[in-house]
Amino acid sequence: MLEPQRRVALRTLIEKFLTERLAVRLEKLDKEASKAAFGTAAADKREVEQARHQFGAWLDDAARRAAQIQVVTHTIKAVHSAAKGSSLYSPPASLPAHSLVGTHSLGEDFARDVVGNAAALDVYKFLKLEHEGKSLLNLMLEDDADLIAVLNDDPALAKAWVTSFTGITRPDGDLSTHTRAKQVYWLIGEDPLDNSQFHLLTPLYASSLAHRVYHTLQVDRFGHEVKEARQARKDKQFHEGIINDHPHLAVQKLGGTKPQNISQLNSERRGENYLLASLPPIWQSEQVRLPVKTASGSALQAFAWREDVKAGIASLRRFLKGNPEPNMHTRNTRDRLVSRLIDELLIYSAEIQACPPGWTLTPHCNLRRVEQLWLDPRRASQDEGFATEWKRMEWVQDIRRSFGNWLNEQLRAQFSVGDTEHRQWSRELGSDVLWLDTLALERQWLEQFERDQQELCGDAFDE
Repeated sequence: MLEPQRRVALRTLIEKFLTERLAVRLEKLDKEASKAAFGTAAADKREVEQARHQFGAWLDDAARRAAQIQVVTHTIKAVHSAAKGSSLYSPPASLPAHSLVGTHSLGEDFARDVVGNAAALDVYKFLKLEHEGKSLLNLMLEDDADLIAVLNDDPALAKAWVTSFTGITRPDGDLSTHTRAKQVYWLIGEDPLDNSQFHLLTPLYASSLAHRVYHTLQVDRFGHEVKEARQARKDKQFHEGIINDHPHLAVQKLGGTKPQNISQLNSERRGENYLLASLPPIWQSEQVRLPVKTASGSALQAFAWREDVKAGIASLRRFLKGNPEPNMHTRNTRDRLVSRLIDELLIYSAEIQACPPGWTLTPHCNLRRVEQLWLDPRRASQDEGFATEWKRMEWVQDIRRSFGNWLNEQLRAQFSVGDTEHRQWSRELGSDVLWLDTLALERQWLEQFERDQQELCGDAFDE
């Protein structure tokens, strides 16, 4: 019972397409008739259109016109609009997989492009109709028996139509290139002086991939959720969305005022094609530098030169320079700006603490002892005296005071800051300076102690 129902559904799908298309054509004729003095010619045209859109008549005409277009994934006219070589239909599944992003990365869900006579694009719209998640073109490529039976009662004629429709996925004649196409001669032999040992490559524009990139970037740039996230960032509010930025983006226009002459997908994009930045790397100095030679003996001197820290100090100065009212909003804003600096300090300390333990033992390290305890905590696993000092935690209070002094120094040139501010900055840093998991350190030292005891016991047993 399922087979007749499926055929009815396919027939209904095609008839609905023809009915809607006929309605558009008749509406256009009615508008033309309202401007004409006599309606006889318009009536004749209506009858012609109605006859053309009969089920069998339209399919027969569409099968004939299908030869005027070609479904492709790679187009040649995007390289040069006057190039007359071959375009190719190479679905992702037919391409070899590799680690780089390419057409093979698109999977089953990819956009097919169409090149050829723009007047025959209605044929492709028909082939794009979907039933049970598959387009009519896919069903024809699979020789779907139900669809063939629906197209015409004569199996031979129906299969001839299917052959004509599916022909849009095959190159028209032998593959060829063109003088206006980009061409690369690739040496496949050993002698570069022998022209016969070169193979001609014609790079084609990956239209299906470009279409996916275009729509992905459109969502990243203009999507509703992205707009909300950007507004939240502007208002300095939390938003759970993700903002994907694509700096130095370029837009390439293909086809000029007639993008449809390049391809159907190019026309849908109004000729716009995004080009991602392809720039040489910009050299940046290494962020993590061990503060072993500082004029003041403090790592905070090196910390102050970090770009994000300089930006944070500048923001705090700008805010305080505006002489804000002494209210809760002012205090909250000030605390938030100081918290940014504290976050940067914690990031900085984390980067330094990730360095190999014991780096403070180098002869040219002039850091104060308390900062050695702060920034090289894992040295305690190999230095018993150092471990004892670290566990006392007396150095924590000293680091807090140092941070308060440092921040006051950054502001003193423009503002009157003193003990009150110093206490505030030190209090805000609090125990965050102990970002490292103390329990993890204790566990590491305990494991080392157990290993040492096992070695000692083993040596005693051997004796």
